[in-house]
Amino acid sequence: MADQLLIRAYNVGVGDCIYVRIPKARKKGSKVDDFHILIDCGKKGSANELKTALDHLKGELPAEDGRKRLDLLLVSHEHEDHIKGLDPDWFSDVRIENIWMSVAMDRDHPQAKFAHQLHDLAATAMRNIAARNLALSPELEDIVGRYDIGNDGAVDALRAVLPQQNGIAPLYVHADIKAAKLKPKTLSGATFKVLGPEFDIDTYYLGDAASDILHGFSASTGLLGAAGRKRAGSAGPANISASDFKRLQSRLLSSALAFAEEEGEIVNNTSVMLLIEWRGRRLLFVGDAEWNRAYRDKKKNFAWNTAWKLHKSELNKPIDFLKIGHHGSINSTPWNDKEDGGATEPSTILDAILPLPQGNAKPTAKAIVSTERTFYKVIPRGTLLVELGKRVSNTRKYLAELHEDRIADLPNYVIYEKKWLDRPQPLRTDLETRLTGNGFVDVVIDPAPDF
Repeated sequence: MADQLLIRAYNVGVGDCIYVRIPKARKKGSKVDDFHILIDCGKKGSANELKTALDHLKGELPAEDGRKRLDLLLVSHEHEDHIKGLDPDWFSDVRIENIWMSVAMDRDHPQAKFAHQLHDLAATAMRNIAARNLALSPELEDIVGRYDIGNDGAVDALRAVLPQQNGIAPLYVHADIKAAKLKPKTLSGATFKVLGPEFDIDTYYLGDAASDILHGFSASTGLLGAAGRKRAGSAGPANISASDFKRLQSRLLSSALAFAEEEGEIVNNTSVMLLIEWRGRRLLFVGDAEWNRAYRDKKKNFAWNTAWKLHKSELNKPIDFLKIGHHGSINSTPWNDKEDGGATEPSTILDAILPLPQGNAKPTAKAIVSTERTFYKVIPRGTLLVELGKRVSNTRKYLAELHEDRIADLPNYVIYEKKWLDRPQPLRTDLETRLTGNGFVDVVIDPAPDF
């Protein structure tokens, strides 16, 4: 294990809490030590599993001057399932040497003006909806829940409290940042590269329609607020019928939720896409970066397409490890989702980073996905995980190893799982925990033979 790089994905439900240990990659003076990284720490719902994961993580970190040392905390983006556990109180006994966040999380970033305005409008609209205690489907409840006031508090803590607690300034990273800034002072023997997001958030991820999107959203949320206000003793506005008023509310609610979903896409697509190069190996961590059919100039673009357009030299060759994006979602690992064999920009990207083995060769790359089957049709997507299972070496046939009586209680098991679990899939945190009883999944990476 001394010369192996470790990636550990903690099982926290729908969320990412990923520990990376790079052996002998920290040098301070004459002392050489391991370099310790935490990539995200969040989940949907209760934080109990996060506290358990953090307590376990602290046992892996070295002690220095009465505190544990974490060399780098990387926050890919600001959704709850990636930041909920980053409570300053929980990290009071940890000295964090570097805090990196997506440049989109910098509220003073001038090239994210429209994106931040869109976020504020979405937050206002969703909090208005939450205050009305409407009966919503689980999917819609999830959209509304992303804008809970507590999420803003977590972002503020990341931007101010945690840095102050550790006497450092956060670094907002993007693809154009100078290489010298992406090399922590103590890092030695590994290289970090950021492939996304781009510095100009508004141009690449909203495009030339940014002002139109904002105008439409602003009008919709304004009307939603007006439609939600009632005069004393009145069931609704006096100038329209009760039935018309209900239809208006329904249309405005649907519009506001659709806009909030679009804003959520933008947050996902401004995830930090971090490439770690170590001893001949290339490891890619992508947050919740999404893909679209193809890159389009001056239009709203998605993270993978933008990175392919602007950083093809880094993506157009195989990687040795992939942190599968967005908990196995259909739209966060580029592939031909129509499964018709046709070549598309997303399938070309997948073939470049995780090529199918030829002839009798076996795949050598590895992957992991932090996931949990819930009510979503597309998270995780069984067909995608099976496709990835053809391209990586660390897979399981979960149905054979767990047997149906141990997994039939998965939500929507018959519809979304049963058909695919008898075929190799990359390691999944939810099913590995059922299989092994551990609260985490480890992947180890050996140096390349020439290293």
